[in-house]
Amino acid sequence: MEGKEEDVRLGANKYSERQPIGTAAQGSEDKDYKEPPPAPLFEPGELKSWSFYRAGIAEFMATFLFLYVTILTVMGYSGAASKCATVGIQGIAWSFGGMIFALVYCTAGISGGHINPAVTFGLFLARKLSLTRAVFYIIMQCLGAICGAGVVKGFQQGLYMGNGGGANVVAPGYTKGSGLGAEIIGTFVLVYTVFSATDAKRNARDSHVPILAPLPIGFAVFLVHLATIPITGTGINPARSLGAAIIYNREHAWSDHVMDLLGRPLHRRRARRRLPPGGHQSDPVQDQVLSCCSSCYKEDANPTRRAKLRVLNF
Repeated sequence: MEGKEEDVRLGANKYSERQPIGTAAQGSEDKDYKEPPPAPLFEPGELKSWSFYRAGIAEFMATFLFLYVTILTVMGYSGAASKCATVGIQGIAWSFGGMIFALVYCTAGISGGHINPAVTFGLFLARKLSLTRAVFYIIMQCLGAICGAGVVKGFQQGLYMGNGGGANVVAPGYTKGSGLGAEIIGTFVLVYTVFSATDAKRNARDSHVPILAPLPIGFAVFLVHLATIPITGTGINPARSLGAAIIYNREHAWSDHVMDLLGRPLHRRRARRRLPPGGHQSDPVQDQVLSCCSSCYKEDANPTRRAKLRVLNF
């Protein structure tokens, strides 16, 4: 019996419960975690601190690198003659998710690793940071995104402008309402994962289960991109969408932009590119599909298939 009791003590009961389970947890006064106090709405003292500006620089660099790597990946996919030789949609999704994982890991100790105005705004509503810091983060994130997309355009302007520039547009066959719904749900999944991965109670209760917070966040970005790339190209990051739209600067990119009210005045101030009579601005992927349908329509002798292709070719 003594041997069995020793096995139990060293086995199932080796790790005691860190926190009560069920209703007892709700009324427990003895917490084994420290919940930070709500951040003040305005904190002028932050403006005198070097750590405040260091955190903003970290957000700028992270968003810059995020746009640079991901848009280069999109351009490599869109500009390839054969899609079979490219990374595909799965590779693009891995690019976005992997960069978020790496950048959150690198900047979490400096700025918190937001890299997304939606995350910053959500944390502000939860009183995790002050309005002063939230506004500064969002400005730096947008500036970093614009610079990242601008560097990609500077490498090969023809390839960039001819393949959509990585801007988010609603794909043919979807309405703007369905695109907006997909973006809302995708952004919710991301922000919900961020809050879950950084919850102080969860870390205390499940401290025996090692978890790296950037990993579920990056994986959530990967999964959302797999689901919504065919619909909108996947925004879920206002800075990423705004930066690509400003640098690409085409009308159809702005008309499908969630931040249209903010971006359109800036867009109208810039020189508009005049199109020749009968010209139009279309999506390069859509043009490739229609071109393929047109060639199949001319070569196919089956009247039923010709009728279906005629509808696709409008």
